[in-house]
Amino acid sequence: MNPLRKSRLAGLALLPLAALTACGGTPATTGTPSGAPAKGGTLVFGVNTEPLNLDPHASPQDVTGLFTRPALDSLVSLDDKGEIHPWLATSWKISPGGKTYTFKLREDVRFTDGTVFDGAAVKANLDHIVDPKTRSQLAAAAFGPYTGTKVVDAHTVEVSFAKPYSPFLAALATAYFGIQSPKSLAQGAEALAKKVVGTGPFIIDAFTPHQGITYHRNPAYNWAPQGAKHTGPAYLEKLQFKVLIEDSVRLGALTSGQIDAIASVPPVSVKRVEADPKLAITRRQAPGGNYNYFPNTAKGVFTDPKVRQAFRDGIDFATIVGKLYFGSFAPASSPISPVTPGYDKSTETQWKYDAAESGRLLDEAGWTGRDAEGYRTKDGRRLTVHWPFLKALAREQRGTLAEQVQAEAKKIGFEVHFDDVTANDFAPKAISGDYDLVDFSWQRADGDALRNLFAVSTIPSPTLFGQNLARYRDTEVDGWLGDALATTDLTKRAGLYAEVQRKVIDDAAIFPVYVFTYLLGTNRSAHDIGWEPQAYPTFYDAWVAKA
Repeated sequence: MNPLRKSRLAGLALLPLAALTACGGTPATTGTPSGAPAKGGTLVFGVNTEPLNLDPHASPQDVTGLFTRPALDSLVSLDDKGEIHPWLATSWKISPGGKTYTFKLREDVRFTDGTVFDGAAVKANLDHIVDPKTRSQLAAAAFGPYTGTKVVDAHTVEVSFAKPYSPFLAALATAYFGIQSPKSLAQGAEALAKKVVGTGPFIIDAFTPHQGITYHRNPAYNWAPQGAKHTGPAYLEKLQFKVLIEDSVRLGALTSGQIDAIASVPPVSVKRVEADPKLAITRRQAPGGNYNYFPNTAKGVFTDPKVRQAFRDGIDFATIVGKLYFGSFAPASSPISPVTPGYDKSTETQWKYDAAESGRLLDEAGWTGRDAEGYRTKDGRRLTVHWPFLKALAREQRGTLAEQVQAEAKKIGFEVHFDDVTANDFAPKAISGDYDLVDFSWQRADGDALRNLFAVSTIPSPTLFGQNLARYRDTEVDGWLGDALATTDLTKRAGLYAEVQRKVIDDAAIFPVYVFTYLLGTNRSAHDIGWEPQAYPTFYDAWVAKA
């Protein structure tokens, strides 16, 4: 047993997905007027990032779901309590062995290009996700052991898996499994990267990189998911996302009334916005993987668990996060957030900042020397961590956070070297394992996010761009993750996921940083902005008050 291993069952506590409704904040509206919502108008939404590829089946970025959800519906929907509801599918059955899902489909739906929605369309979409030509990263990782879809008749499909796969319905509810027109899919990857066509309440007009995206209302829409506040077409005539990377520019556009809502209110400005009677903030903790750092456990300095623990415990992440984000983001203790099914609350006391213990562990690991610049050395080698950092895609001041971590790491003897890379540069490094540390968040409304992050089968390779960038291999963890896939018992799954969390923390296979919380800012014109499972805003029920 690893010498860092502790009792995994002590203090076990679980928090259900229902906690999503308790993560605080005011509603996404200010001074809601009485009477029916206003129809028509345009809602302008300022965002701080954008997708490189608009096809959610192919894109590796979770933000793609925000941009495509207005245009794409899913077969099922997921509510805040973790319950699945009909959407484009009216009902479903799971076979006794858990390997086959049979869906009955709506018969009154058309894609916005006029194509009929039917079983063949569903098959085309699911097969598109796993097609090697799609090079799917995010969606395929949530698909598990998919073997194929059979069209039983025009409005019935059977989706099969090689093994039981209990997270399937929750994954199916996300925008990454949004159903696209087969006619659109046939146009190929280049066209899909710029525009997708679905059955949703909005139709994409144009996506202009670095500027934004515009939509107009689908007048024929009449198949909203259960839980929506209304039926029929969306209230808004038009919807526009503007890419405003700079925090000050985005906030200024909101406070001046130039736009109706913004993503990611700068934490330093939260109190100012809350004090303004014309504005409001809604907070929404995201489920799935937190913003974490992942050490390469297979190659380099972090193959030694003592060195990994020394880095994690020798940096006061809680204080850095608290000061940088002014309390808007909670420091993380586990790989997954507190609103994720199976979250283990006992991880909050499982490890702590301890610079003295960090030094002792480095001494035990043989890094006893110090060079002229104060870095630890061993056999004439400096204790250097190479970190390929995607500065161009960094959001929420993650670059500033990384620099502060770099400074704190130097105090305990680590040299952190940032390798400035592009998205194209990063992929080969990820596949080959040419790094010591990487950083990312991984939003999923299911504890199965842990499988993406730590299963041996998700280690990146030339044939699969998986998310196990820690390159972590543990047969016990793989066993728990496999057992969780095979059961639909939520209590059993939660217990298995708790075991995984405590083991990877014991092994210091992850450095939790912060829990991403969506800070939605709105002015008095915007009302009834909703939320989807990944904690991104939705606009089907939204409306704007007329001046």
